[in-house]
Amino acid sequence: MPLKTREEYIESLRQLNLNLWMFGEKVSSPVDHPIIIPSMNAVAMTYELAQVKEYQELTTAISHLTGNRINRFNHIYQSNEDLLKKVRRQRLLGQKTACCYQRCVGMDALNAIYSTTFEIDEKHGTEYHERLKKFLLHVQENDLVSDGAMTDPKGDRSLPPHKQADPDLFLRVVERRSDGIVVRGAKAHQTGIANSHEVIVMPTIAMTEKDRDYAVSFAVPADTEGIVIIYGRQSCDTRKLEGSEIDVGNSRFGGHEALVVFENVFVPNDRIFMNGETEFEGMLVERFAGHHRPSYACKTGVGDVLIGATALAARYIGVDKASHVKDKLIEMTHLNETMYACAIACSSEGAPTPSGAYLIDLLISNVCKHNVTRFPYEIARLAEDVAGGLVVTLPSEKDFRSPRIGRYVEKYFKGIPSAATEARMRVLRLIENLTLGSGAVGYRTESMHGAGSPQAQRIMIGRLGNFDFKIELAKAIARIKE
Repeated sequence: MPLKTREEYIESLRQLNLNLWMFGEKVSSPVDHPIIIPSMNAVAMTYELAQVKEYQELTTAISHLTGNRINRFNHIYQSNEDLLKKVRRQRLLGQKTACCYQRCVGMDALNAIYSTTFEIDEKHGTEYHERLKKFLLHVQENDLVSDGAMTDPKGDRSLPPHKQADPDLFLRVVERRSDGIVVRGAKAHQTGIANSHEVIVMPTIAMTEKDRDYAVSFAVPADTEGIVIIYGRQSCDTRKLEGSEIDVGNSRFGGHEALVVFENVFVPNDRIFMNGETEFEGMLVERFAGHHRPSYACKTGVGDVLIGATALAARYIGVDKASHVKDKLIEMTHLNETMYACAIACSSEGAPTPSGAYLIDLLISNVCKHNVTRFPYEIARLAEDVAGGLVVTLPSEKDFRSPRIGRYVEKYFKGIPSAATEARMRVLRLIENLTLGSGAVGYRTESMHGAGSPQAQRIMIGRLGNFDFKIELAKAIARIKE
């Protein structure tokens, strides 16, 4: 099947029968819901750009399984160049949507499971890798969106899964049958699930043999019986219901998160990629995190938009030439490019796994994401500094349009004579969206916790820092002989 168009993608979502809930009510048609539409548009952009010849080198790839052209989100990395194109595409899409476009977790899950199942099969003689390849062909040939599901609710974080008071707080196998397994539990913070065709489940932490029932990885359609999706709240989300384009800030694009409950969901054998092999859980989690952390190059694309909005807001009030404003824009750019440089570096230093699929440099990958947990917060702070207090006190679009009081908004929020008040309002609302509103979920908060908390990266940096090797370097230079 050829690459889907934007319209074909949206129509394919309409065919799903998702059990999706929002504000205590079941959503009958997610495709038509005003709160969900912006997030759907963001995913649709990944289809739209794949149709544009100018961007096809970044947005599409040649499948190593079929030789057909596919969306790069469904590609298994075959070289350092593939890893680099992924990073460049991430920034491009961030620039085009100024939000999370929701496909990265599924992409990185496919790659982590691909290389890990190869090595499980080598040790145990299982058939997981062939199953994964069969599923991958299904995803590639039908041009599907996969939701990657890793994060469990976890309950008492001081206890392993098998010691939890409620065993369902980590997703687990509750029944093993000749034709498959039955699973129960939940996955939290599920990015883009309402816009996905498939759900790819992975374990969330390395485990011991006592946690064998929790060592499970599989894929099922998003509308499989027993899956319940509870849509997450975002700051300012109901502005999308008000009919105001200005007040939303980024009215066309957005992201979303959800709690996904698996209530006794059946998984057939050919969709199971791990089933009790606890010694490989750490590998799968580590490889997924390694792939996913430089995926946050998307934040540099969003950062480009925020830097541009900040510069424009300064221009509209005549302070764009002020030295302190220039210095803040320079600092924002420095931080943004530093994040991007690390994503490029870990991709350049990648190497093949035994499966043939490429894995990024894990140390630099973790350094990349650790920067992402910090720098967007400073970029956002500087944007708010330059934009001023009007970001949080600006009247609504209805006030601006009001025949009674609109003239006051027009008159008193005017900047330089050549800039329209409405233009100033629009750029300030965009800054609000990216730093405080629903867009901040995909920029600031996701920068902190997506792909693991800062402590998770520090643990990996400590593990991969190779301090003994560096000690020997120092001893050699200092001529210390022991």
